[in-house]
Amino acid sequence: MKQSNATQPAVDQRAIAERLNAASDTHAAYIGLDVHQASISVAIAEAGRQAPESRGEIPNDPKAIGQLIRQLSQRFEGQPLLFSYEAGPCGYGVYHQVQLSGHDCEVVAPSLIPQRAGDRVKADRRDAQMLARLSRSGELTPVWVPTPEQEAIRDLTRAREDMKAIELKARQRLGAFLLRHGKVYPGKSKWGQAHFRWLETVRFDTPVQQIVLEEYVDAVKDAQRRVAGLEEQMEAALPGWSLAAVVEAVQAMRGVSLITAMTVLAELGDISRFDSPRQLMAYLGLVPSEHSSGGSRRQGGITKTGNGHVRRVLVEAAWSYRFPARKTRIIQRRAEKTSPAVQAIAWEAQKRLCGRYHRLAATGKVAQQVTTAVARELAGFLWAIVCEAMSKPHGSRATA
Repeated sequence: MKQSNATQPAVDQRAIAERLNAASDTHAAYIGLDVHQASISVAIAEAGRQAPESRGEIPNDPKAIGQLIRQLSQRFEGQPLLFSYEAGPCGYGVYHQVQLSGHDCEVVAPSLIPQRAGDRVKADRRDAQMLARLSRSGELTPVWVPTPEQEAIRDLTRAREDMKAIELKARQRLGAFLLRHGKVYPGKSKWGQAHFRWLETVRFDTPVQQIVLEEYVDAVKDAQRRVAGLEEQMEAALPGWSLAAVVEAVQAMRGVSLITAMTVLAELGDISRFDSPRQLMAYLGLVPSEHSSGGSRRQGGITKTGNGHVRRVLVEAAWSYRFPARKTRIIQRRAEKTSPAVQAIAWEAQKRLCGRYHRLAATGKVAQQVTTAVARELAGFLWAIVCEAMSKPHGSRATA
């Protein structure tokens, strides 16, 4: 049953929990689904304290799922049911189908499912029964499920991220090949036009090695074209996105370009649904881990839980705050597209975070720790800007 939760969307516990709790007294049964690529194990826990019953397996296709929903609706005389399954690589198709049928469905966070320490037996049937039982007792933590529009934009930003990783790997292989044979670029900046012109002058003694060089260069250029093409698609898709205005607003922040802004909002959606910036920081895994017992209190590195895609781009953005606060031409042009309130928050953030970076660096902390601390506060200011852009109330301390 365990599936990766590295791509989980942001948890919106309050909204989902309120809806499910309001209907908890009316659910006739709780259906646990252990979803796999080809099959789904089904278990049913009726209201009460009796043990969940296993209903066997069904194929993982819309027709079989629809038939299951109809059979359970007839069994429980049309009363509302609550279906539960883990977030994972199979996506949200089951969720949308169940919701359209008129029943409730929750996609739960795998890492937050309670586990019995002494349980050493794992089977699909048992996993489905466990989900049904925990759903009935209210011990499951649902995740926020993106809309089809939101999921499409997220797929686009993740595809660009994947292509960028391929480009970086191709660059690394080309650089390693050249270094092994003593071919060192004399210029300052690599991978620009001047660097590629220099690569055209590199010669090897054997024809085979010359072919290897050309193939490596072509791989880098091909990866660059793919990245550029996906970035063009991101720019083209932005105007039709429901969060386009919010994307423009967060770009008023220093270090937050179009790619960073779209990545954050594609992964998290409307982040103003978090109750506070602290909750957002904790979800992104940017808060220190802690192990306290009795009178002792120990804090460690950041927890690194939640959405790693957003955490990565925020840490990258935080590096720009090592320079003094300044409204550059590019930042000012982006800020002019937003409201005066958003511009004020962005400028306040720049002054605070630039000062924060230098104060922490002056204490002797390593650059990675300083940047991570700045990224944590940057998330708080982003939350405040999104609240302003969505015209929702927020606290005066964006970094609280």
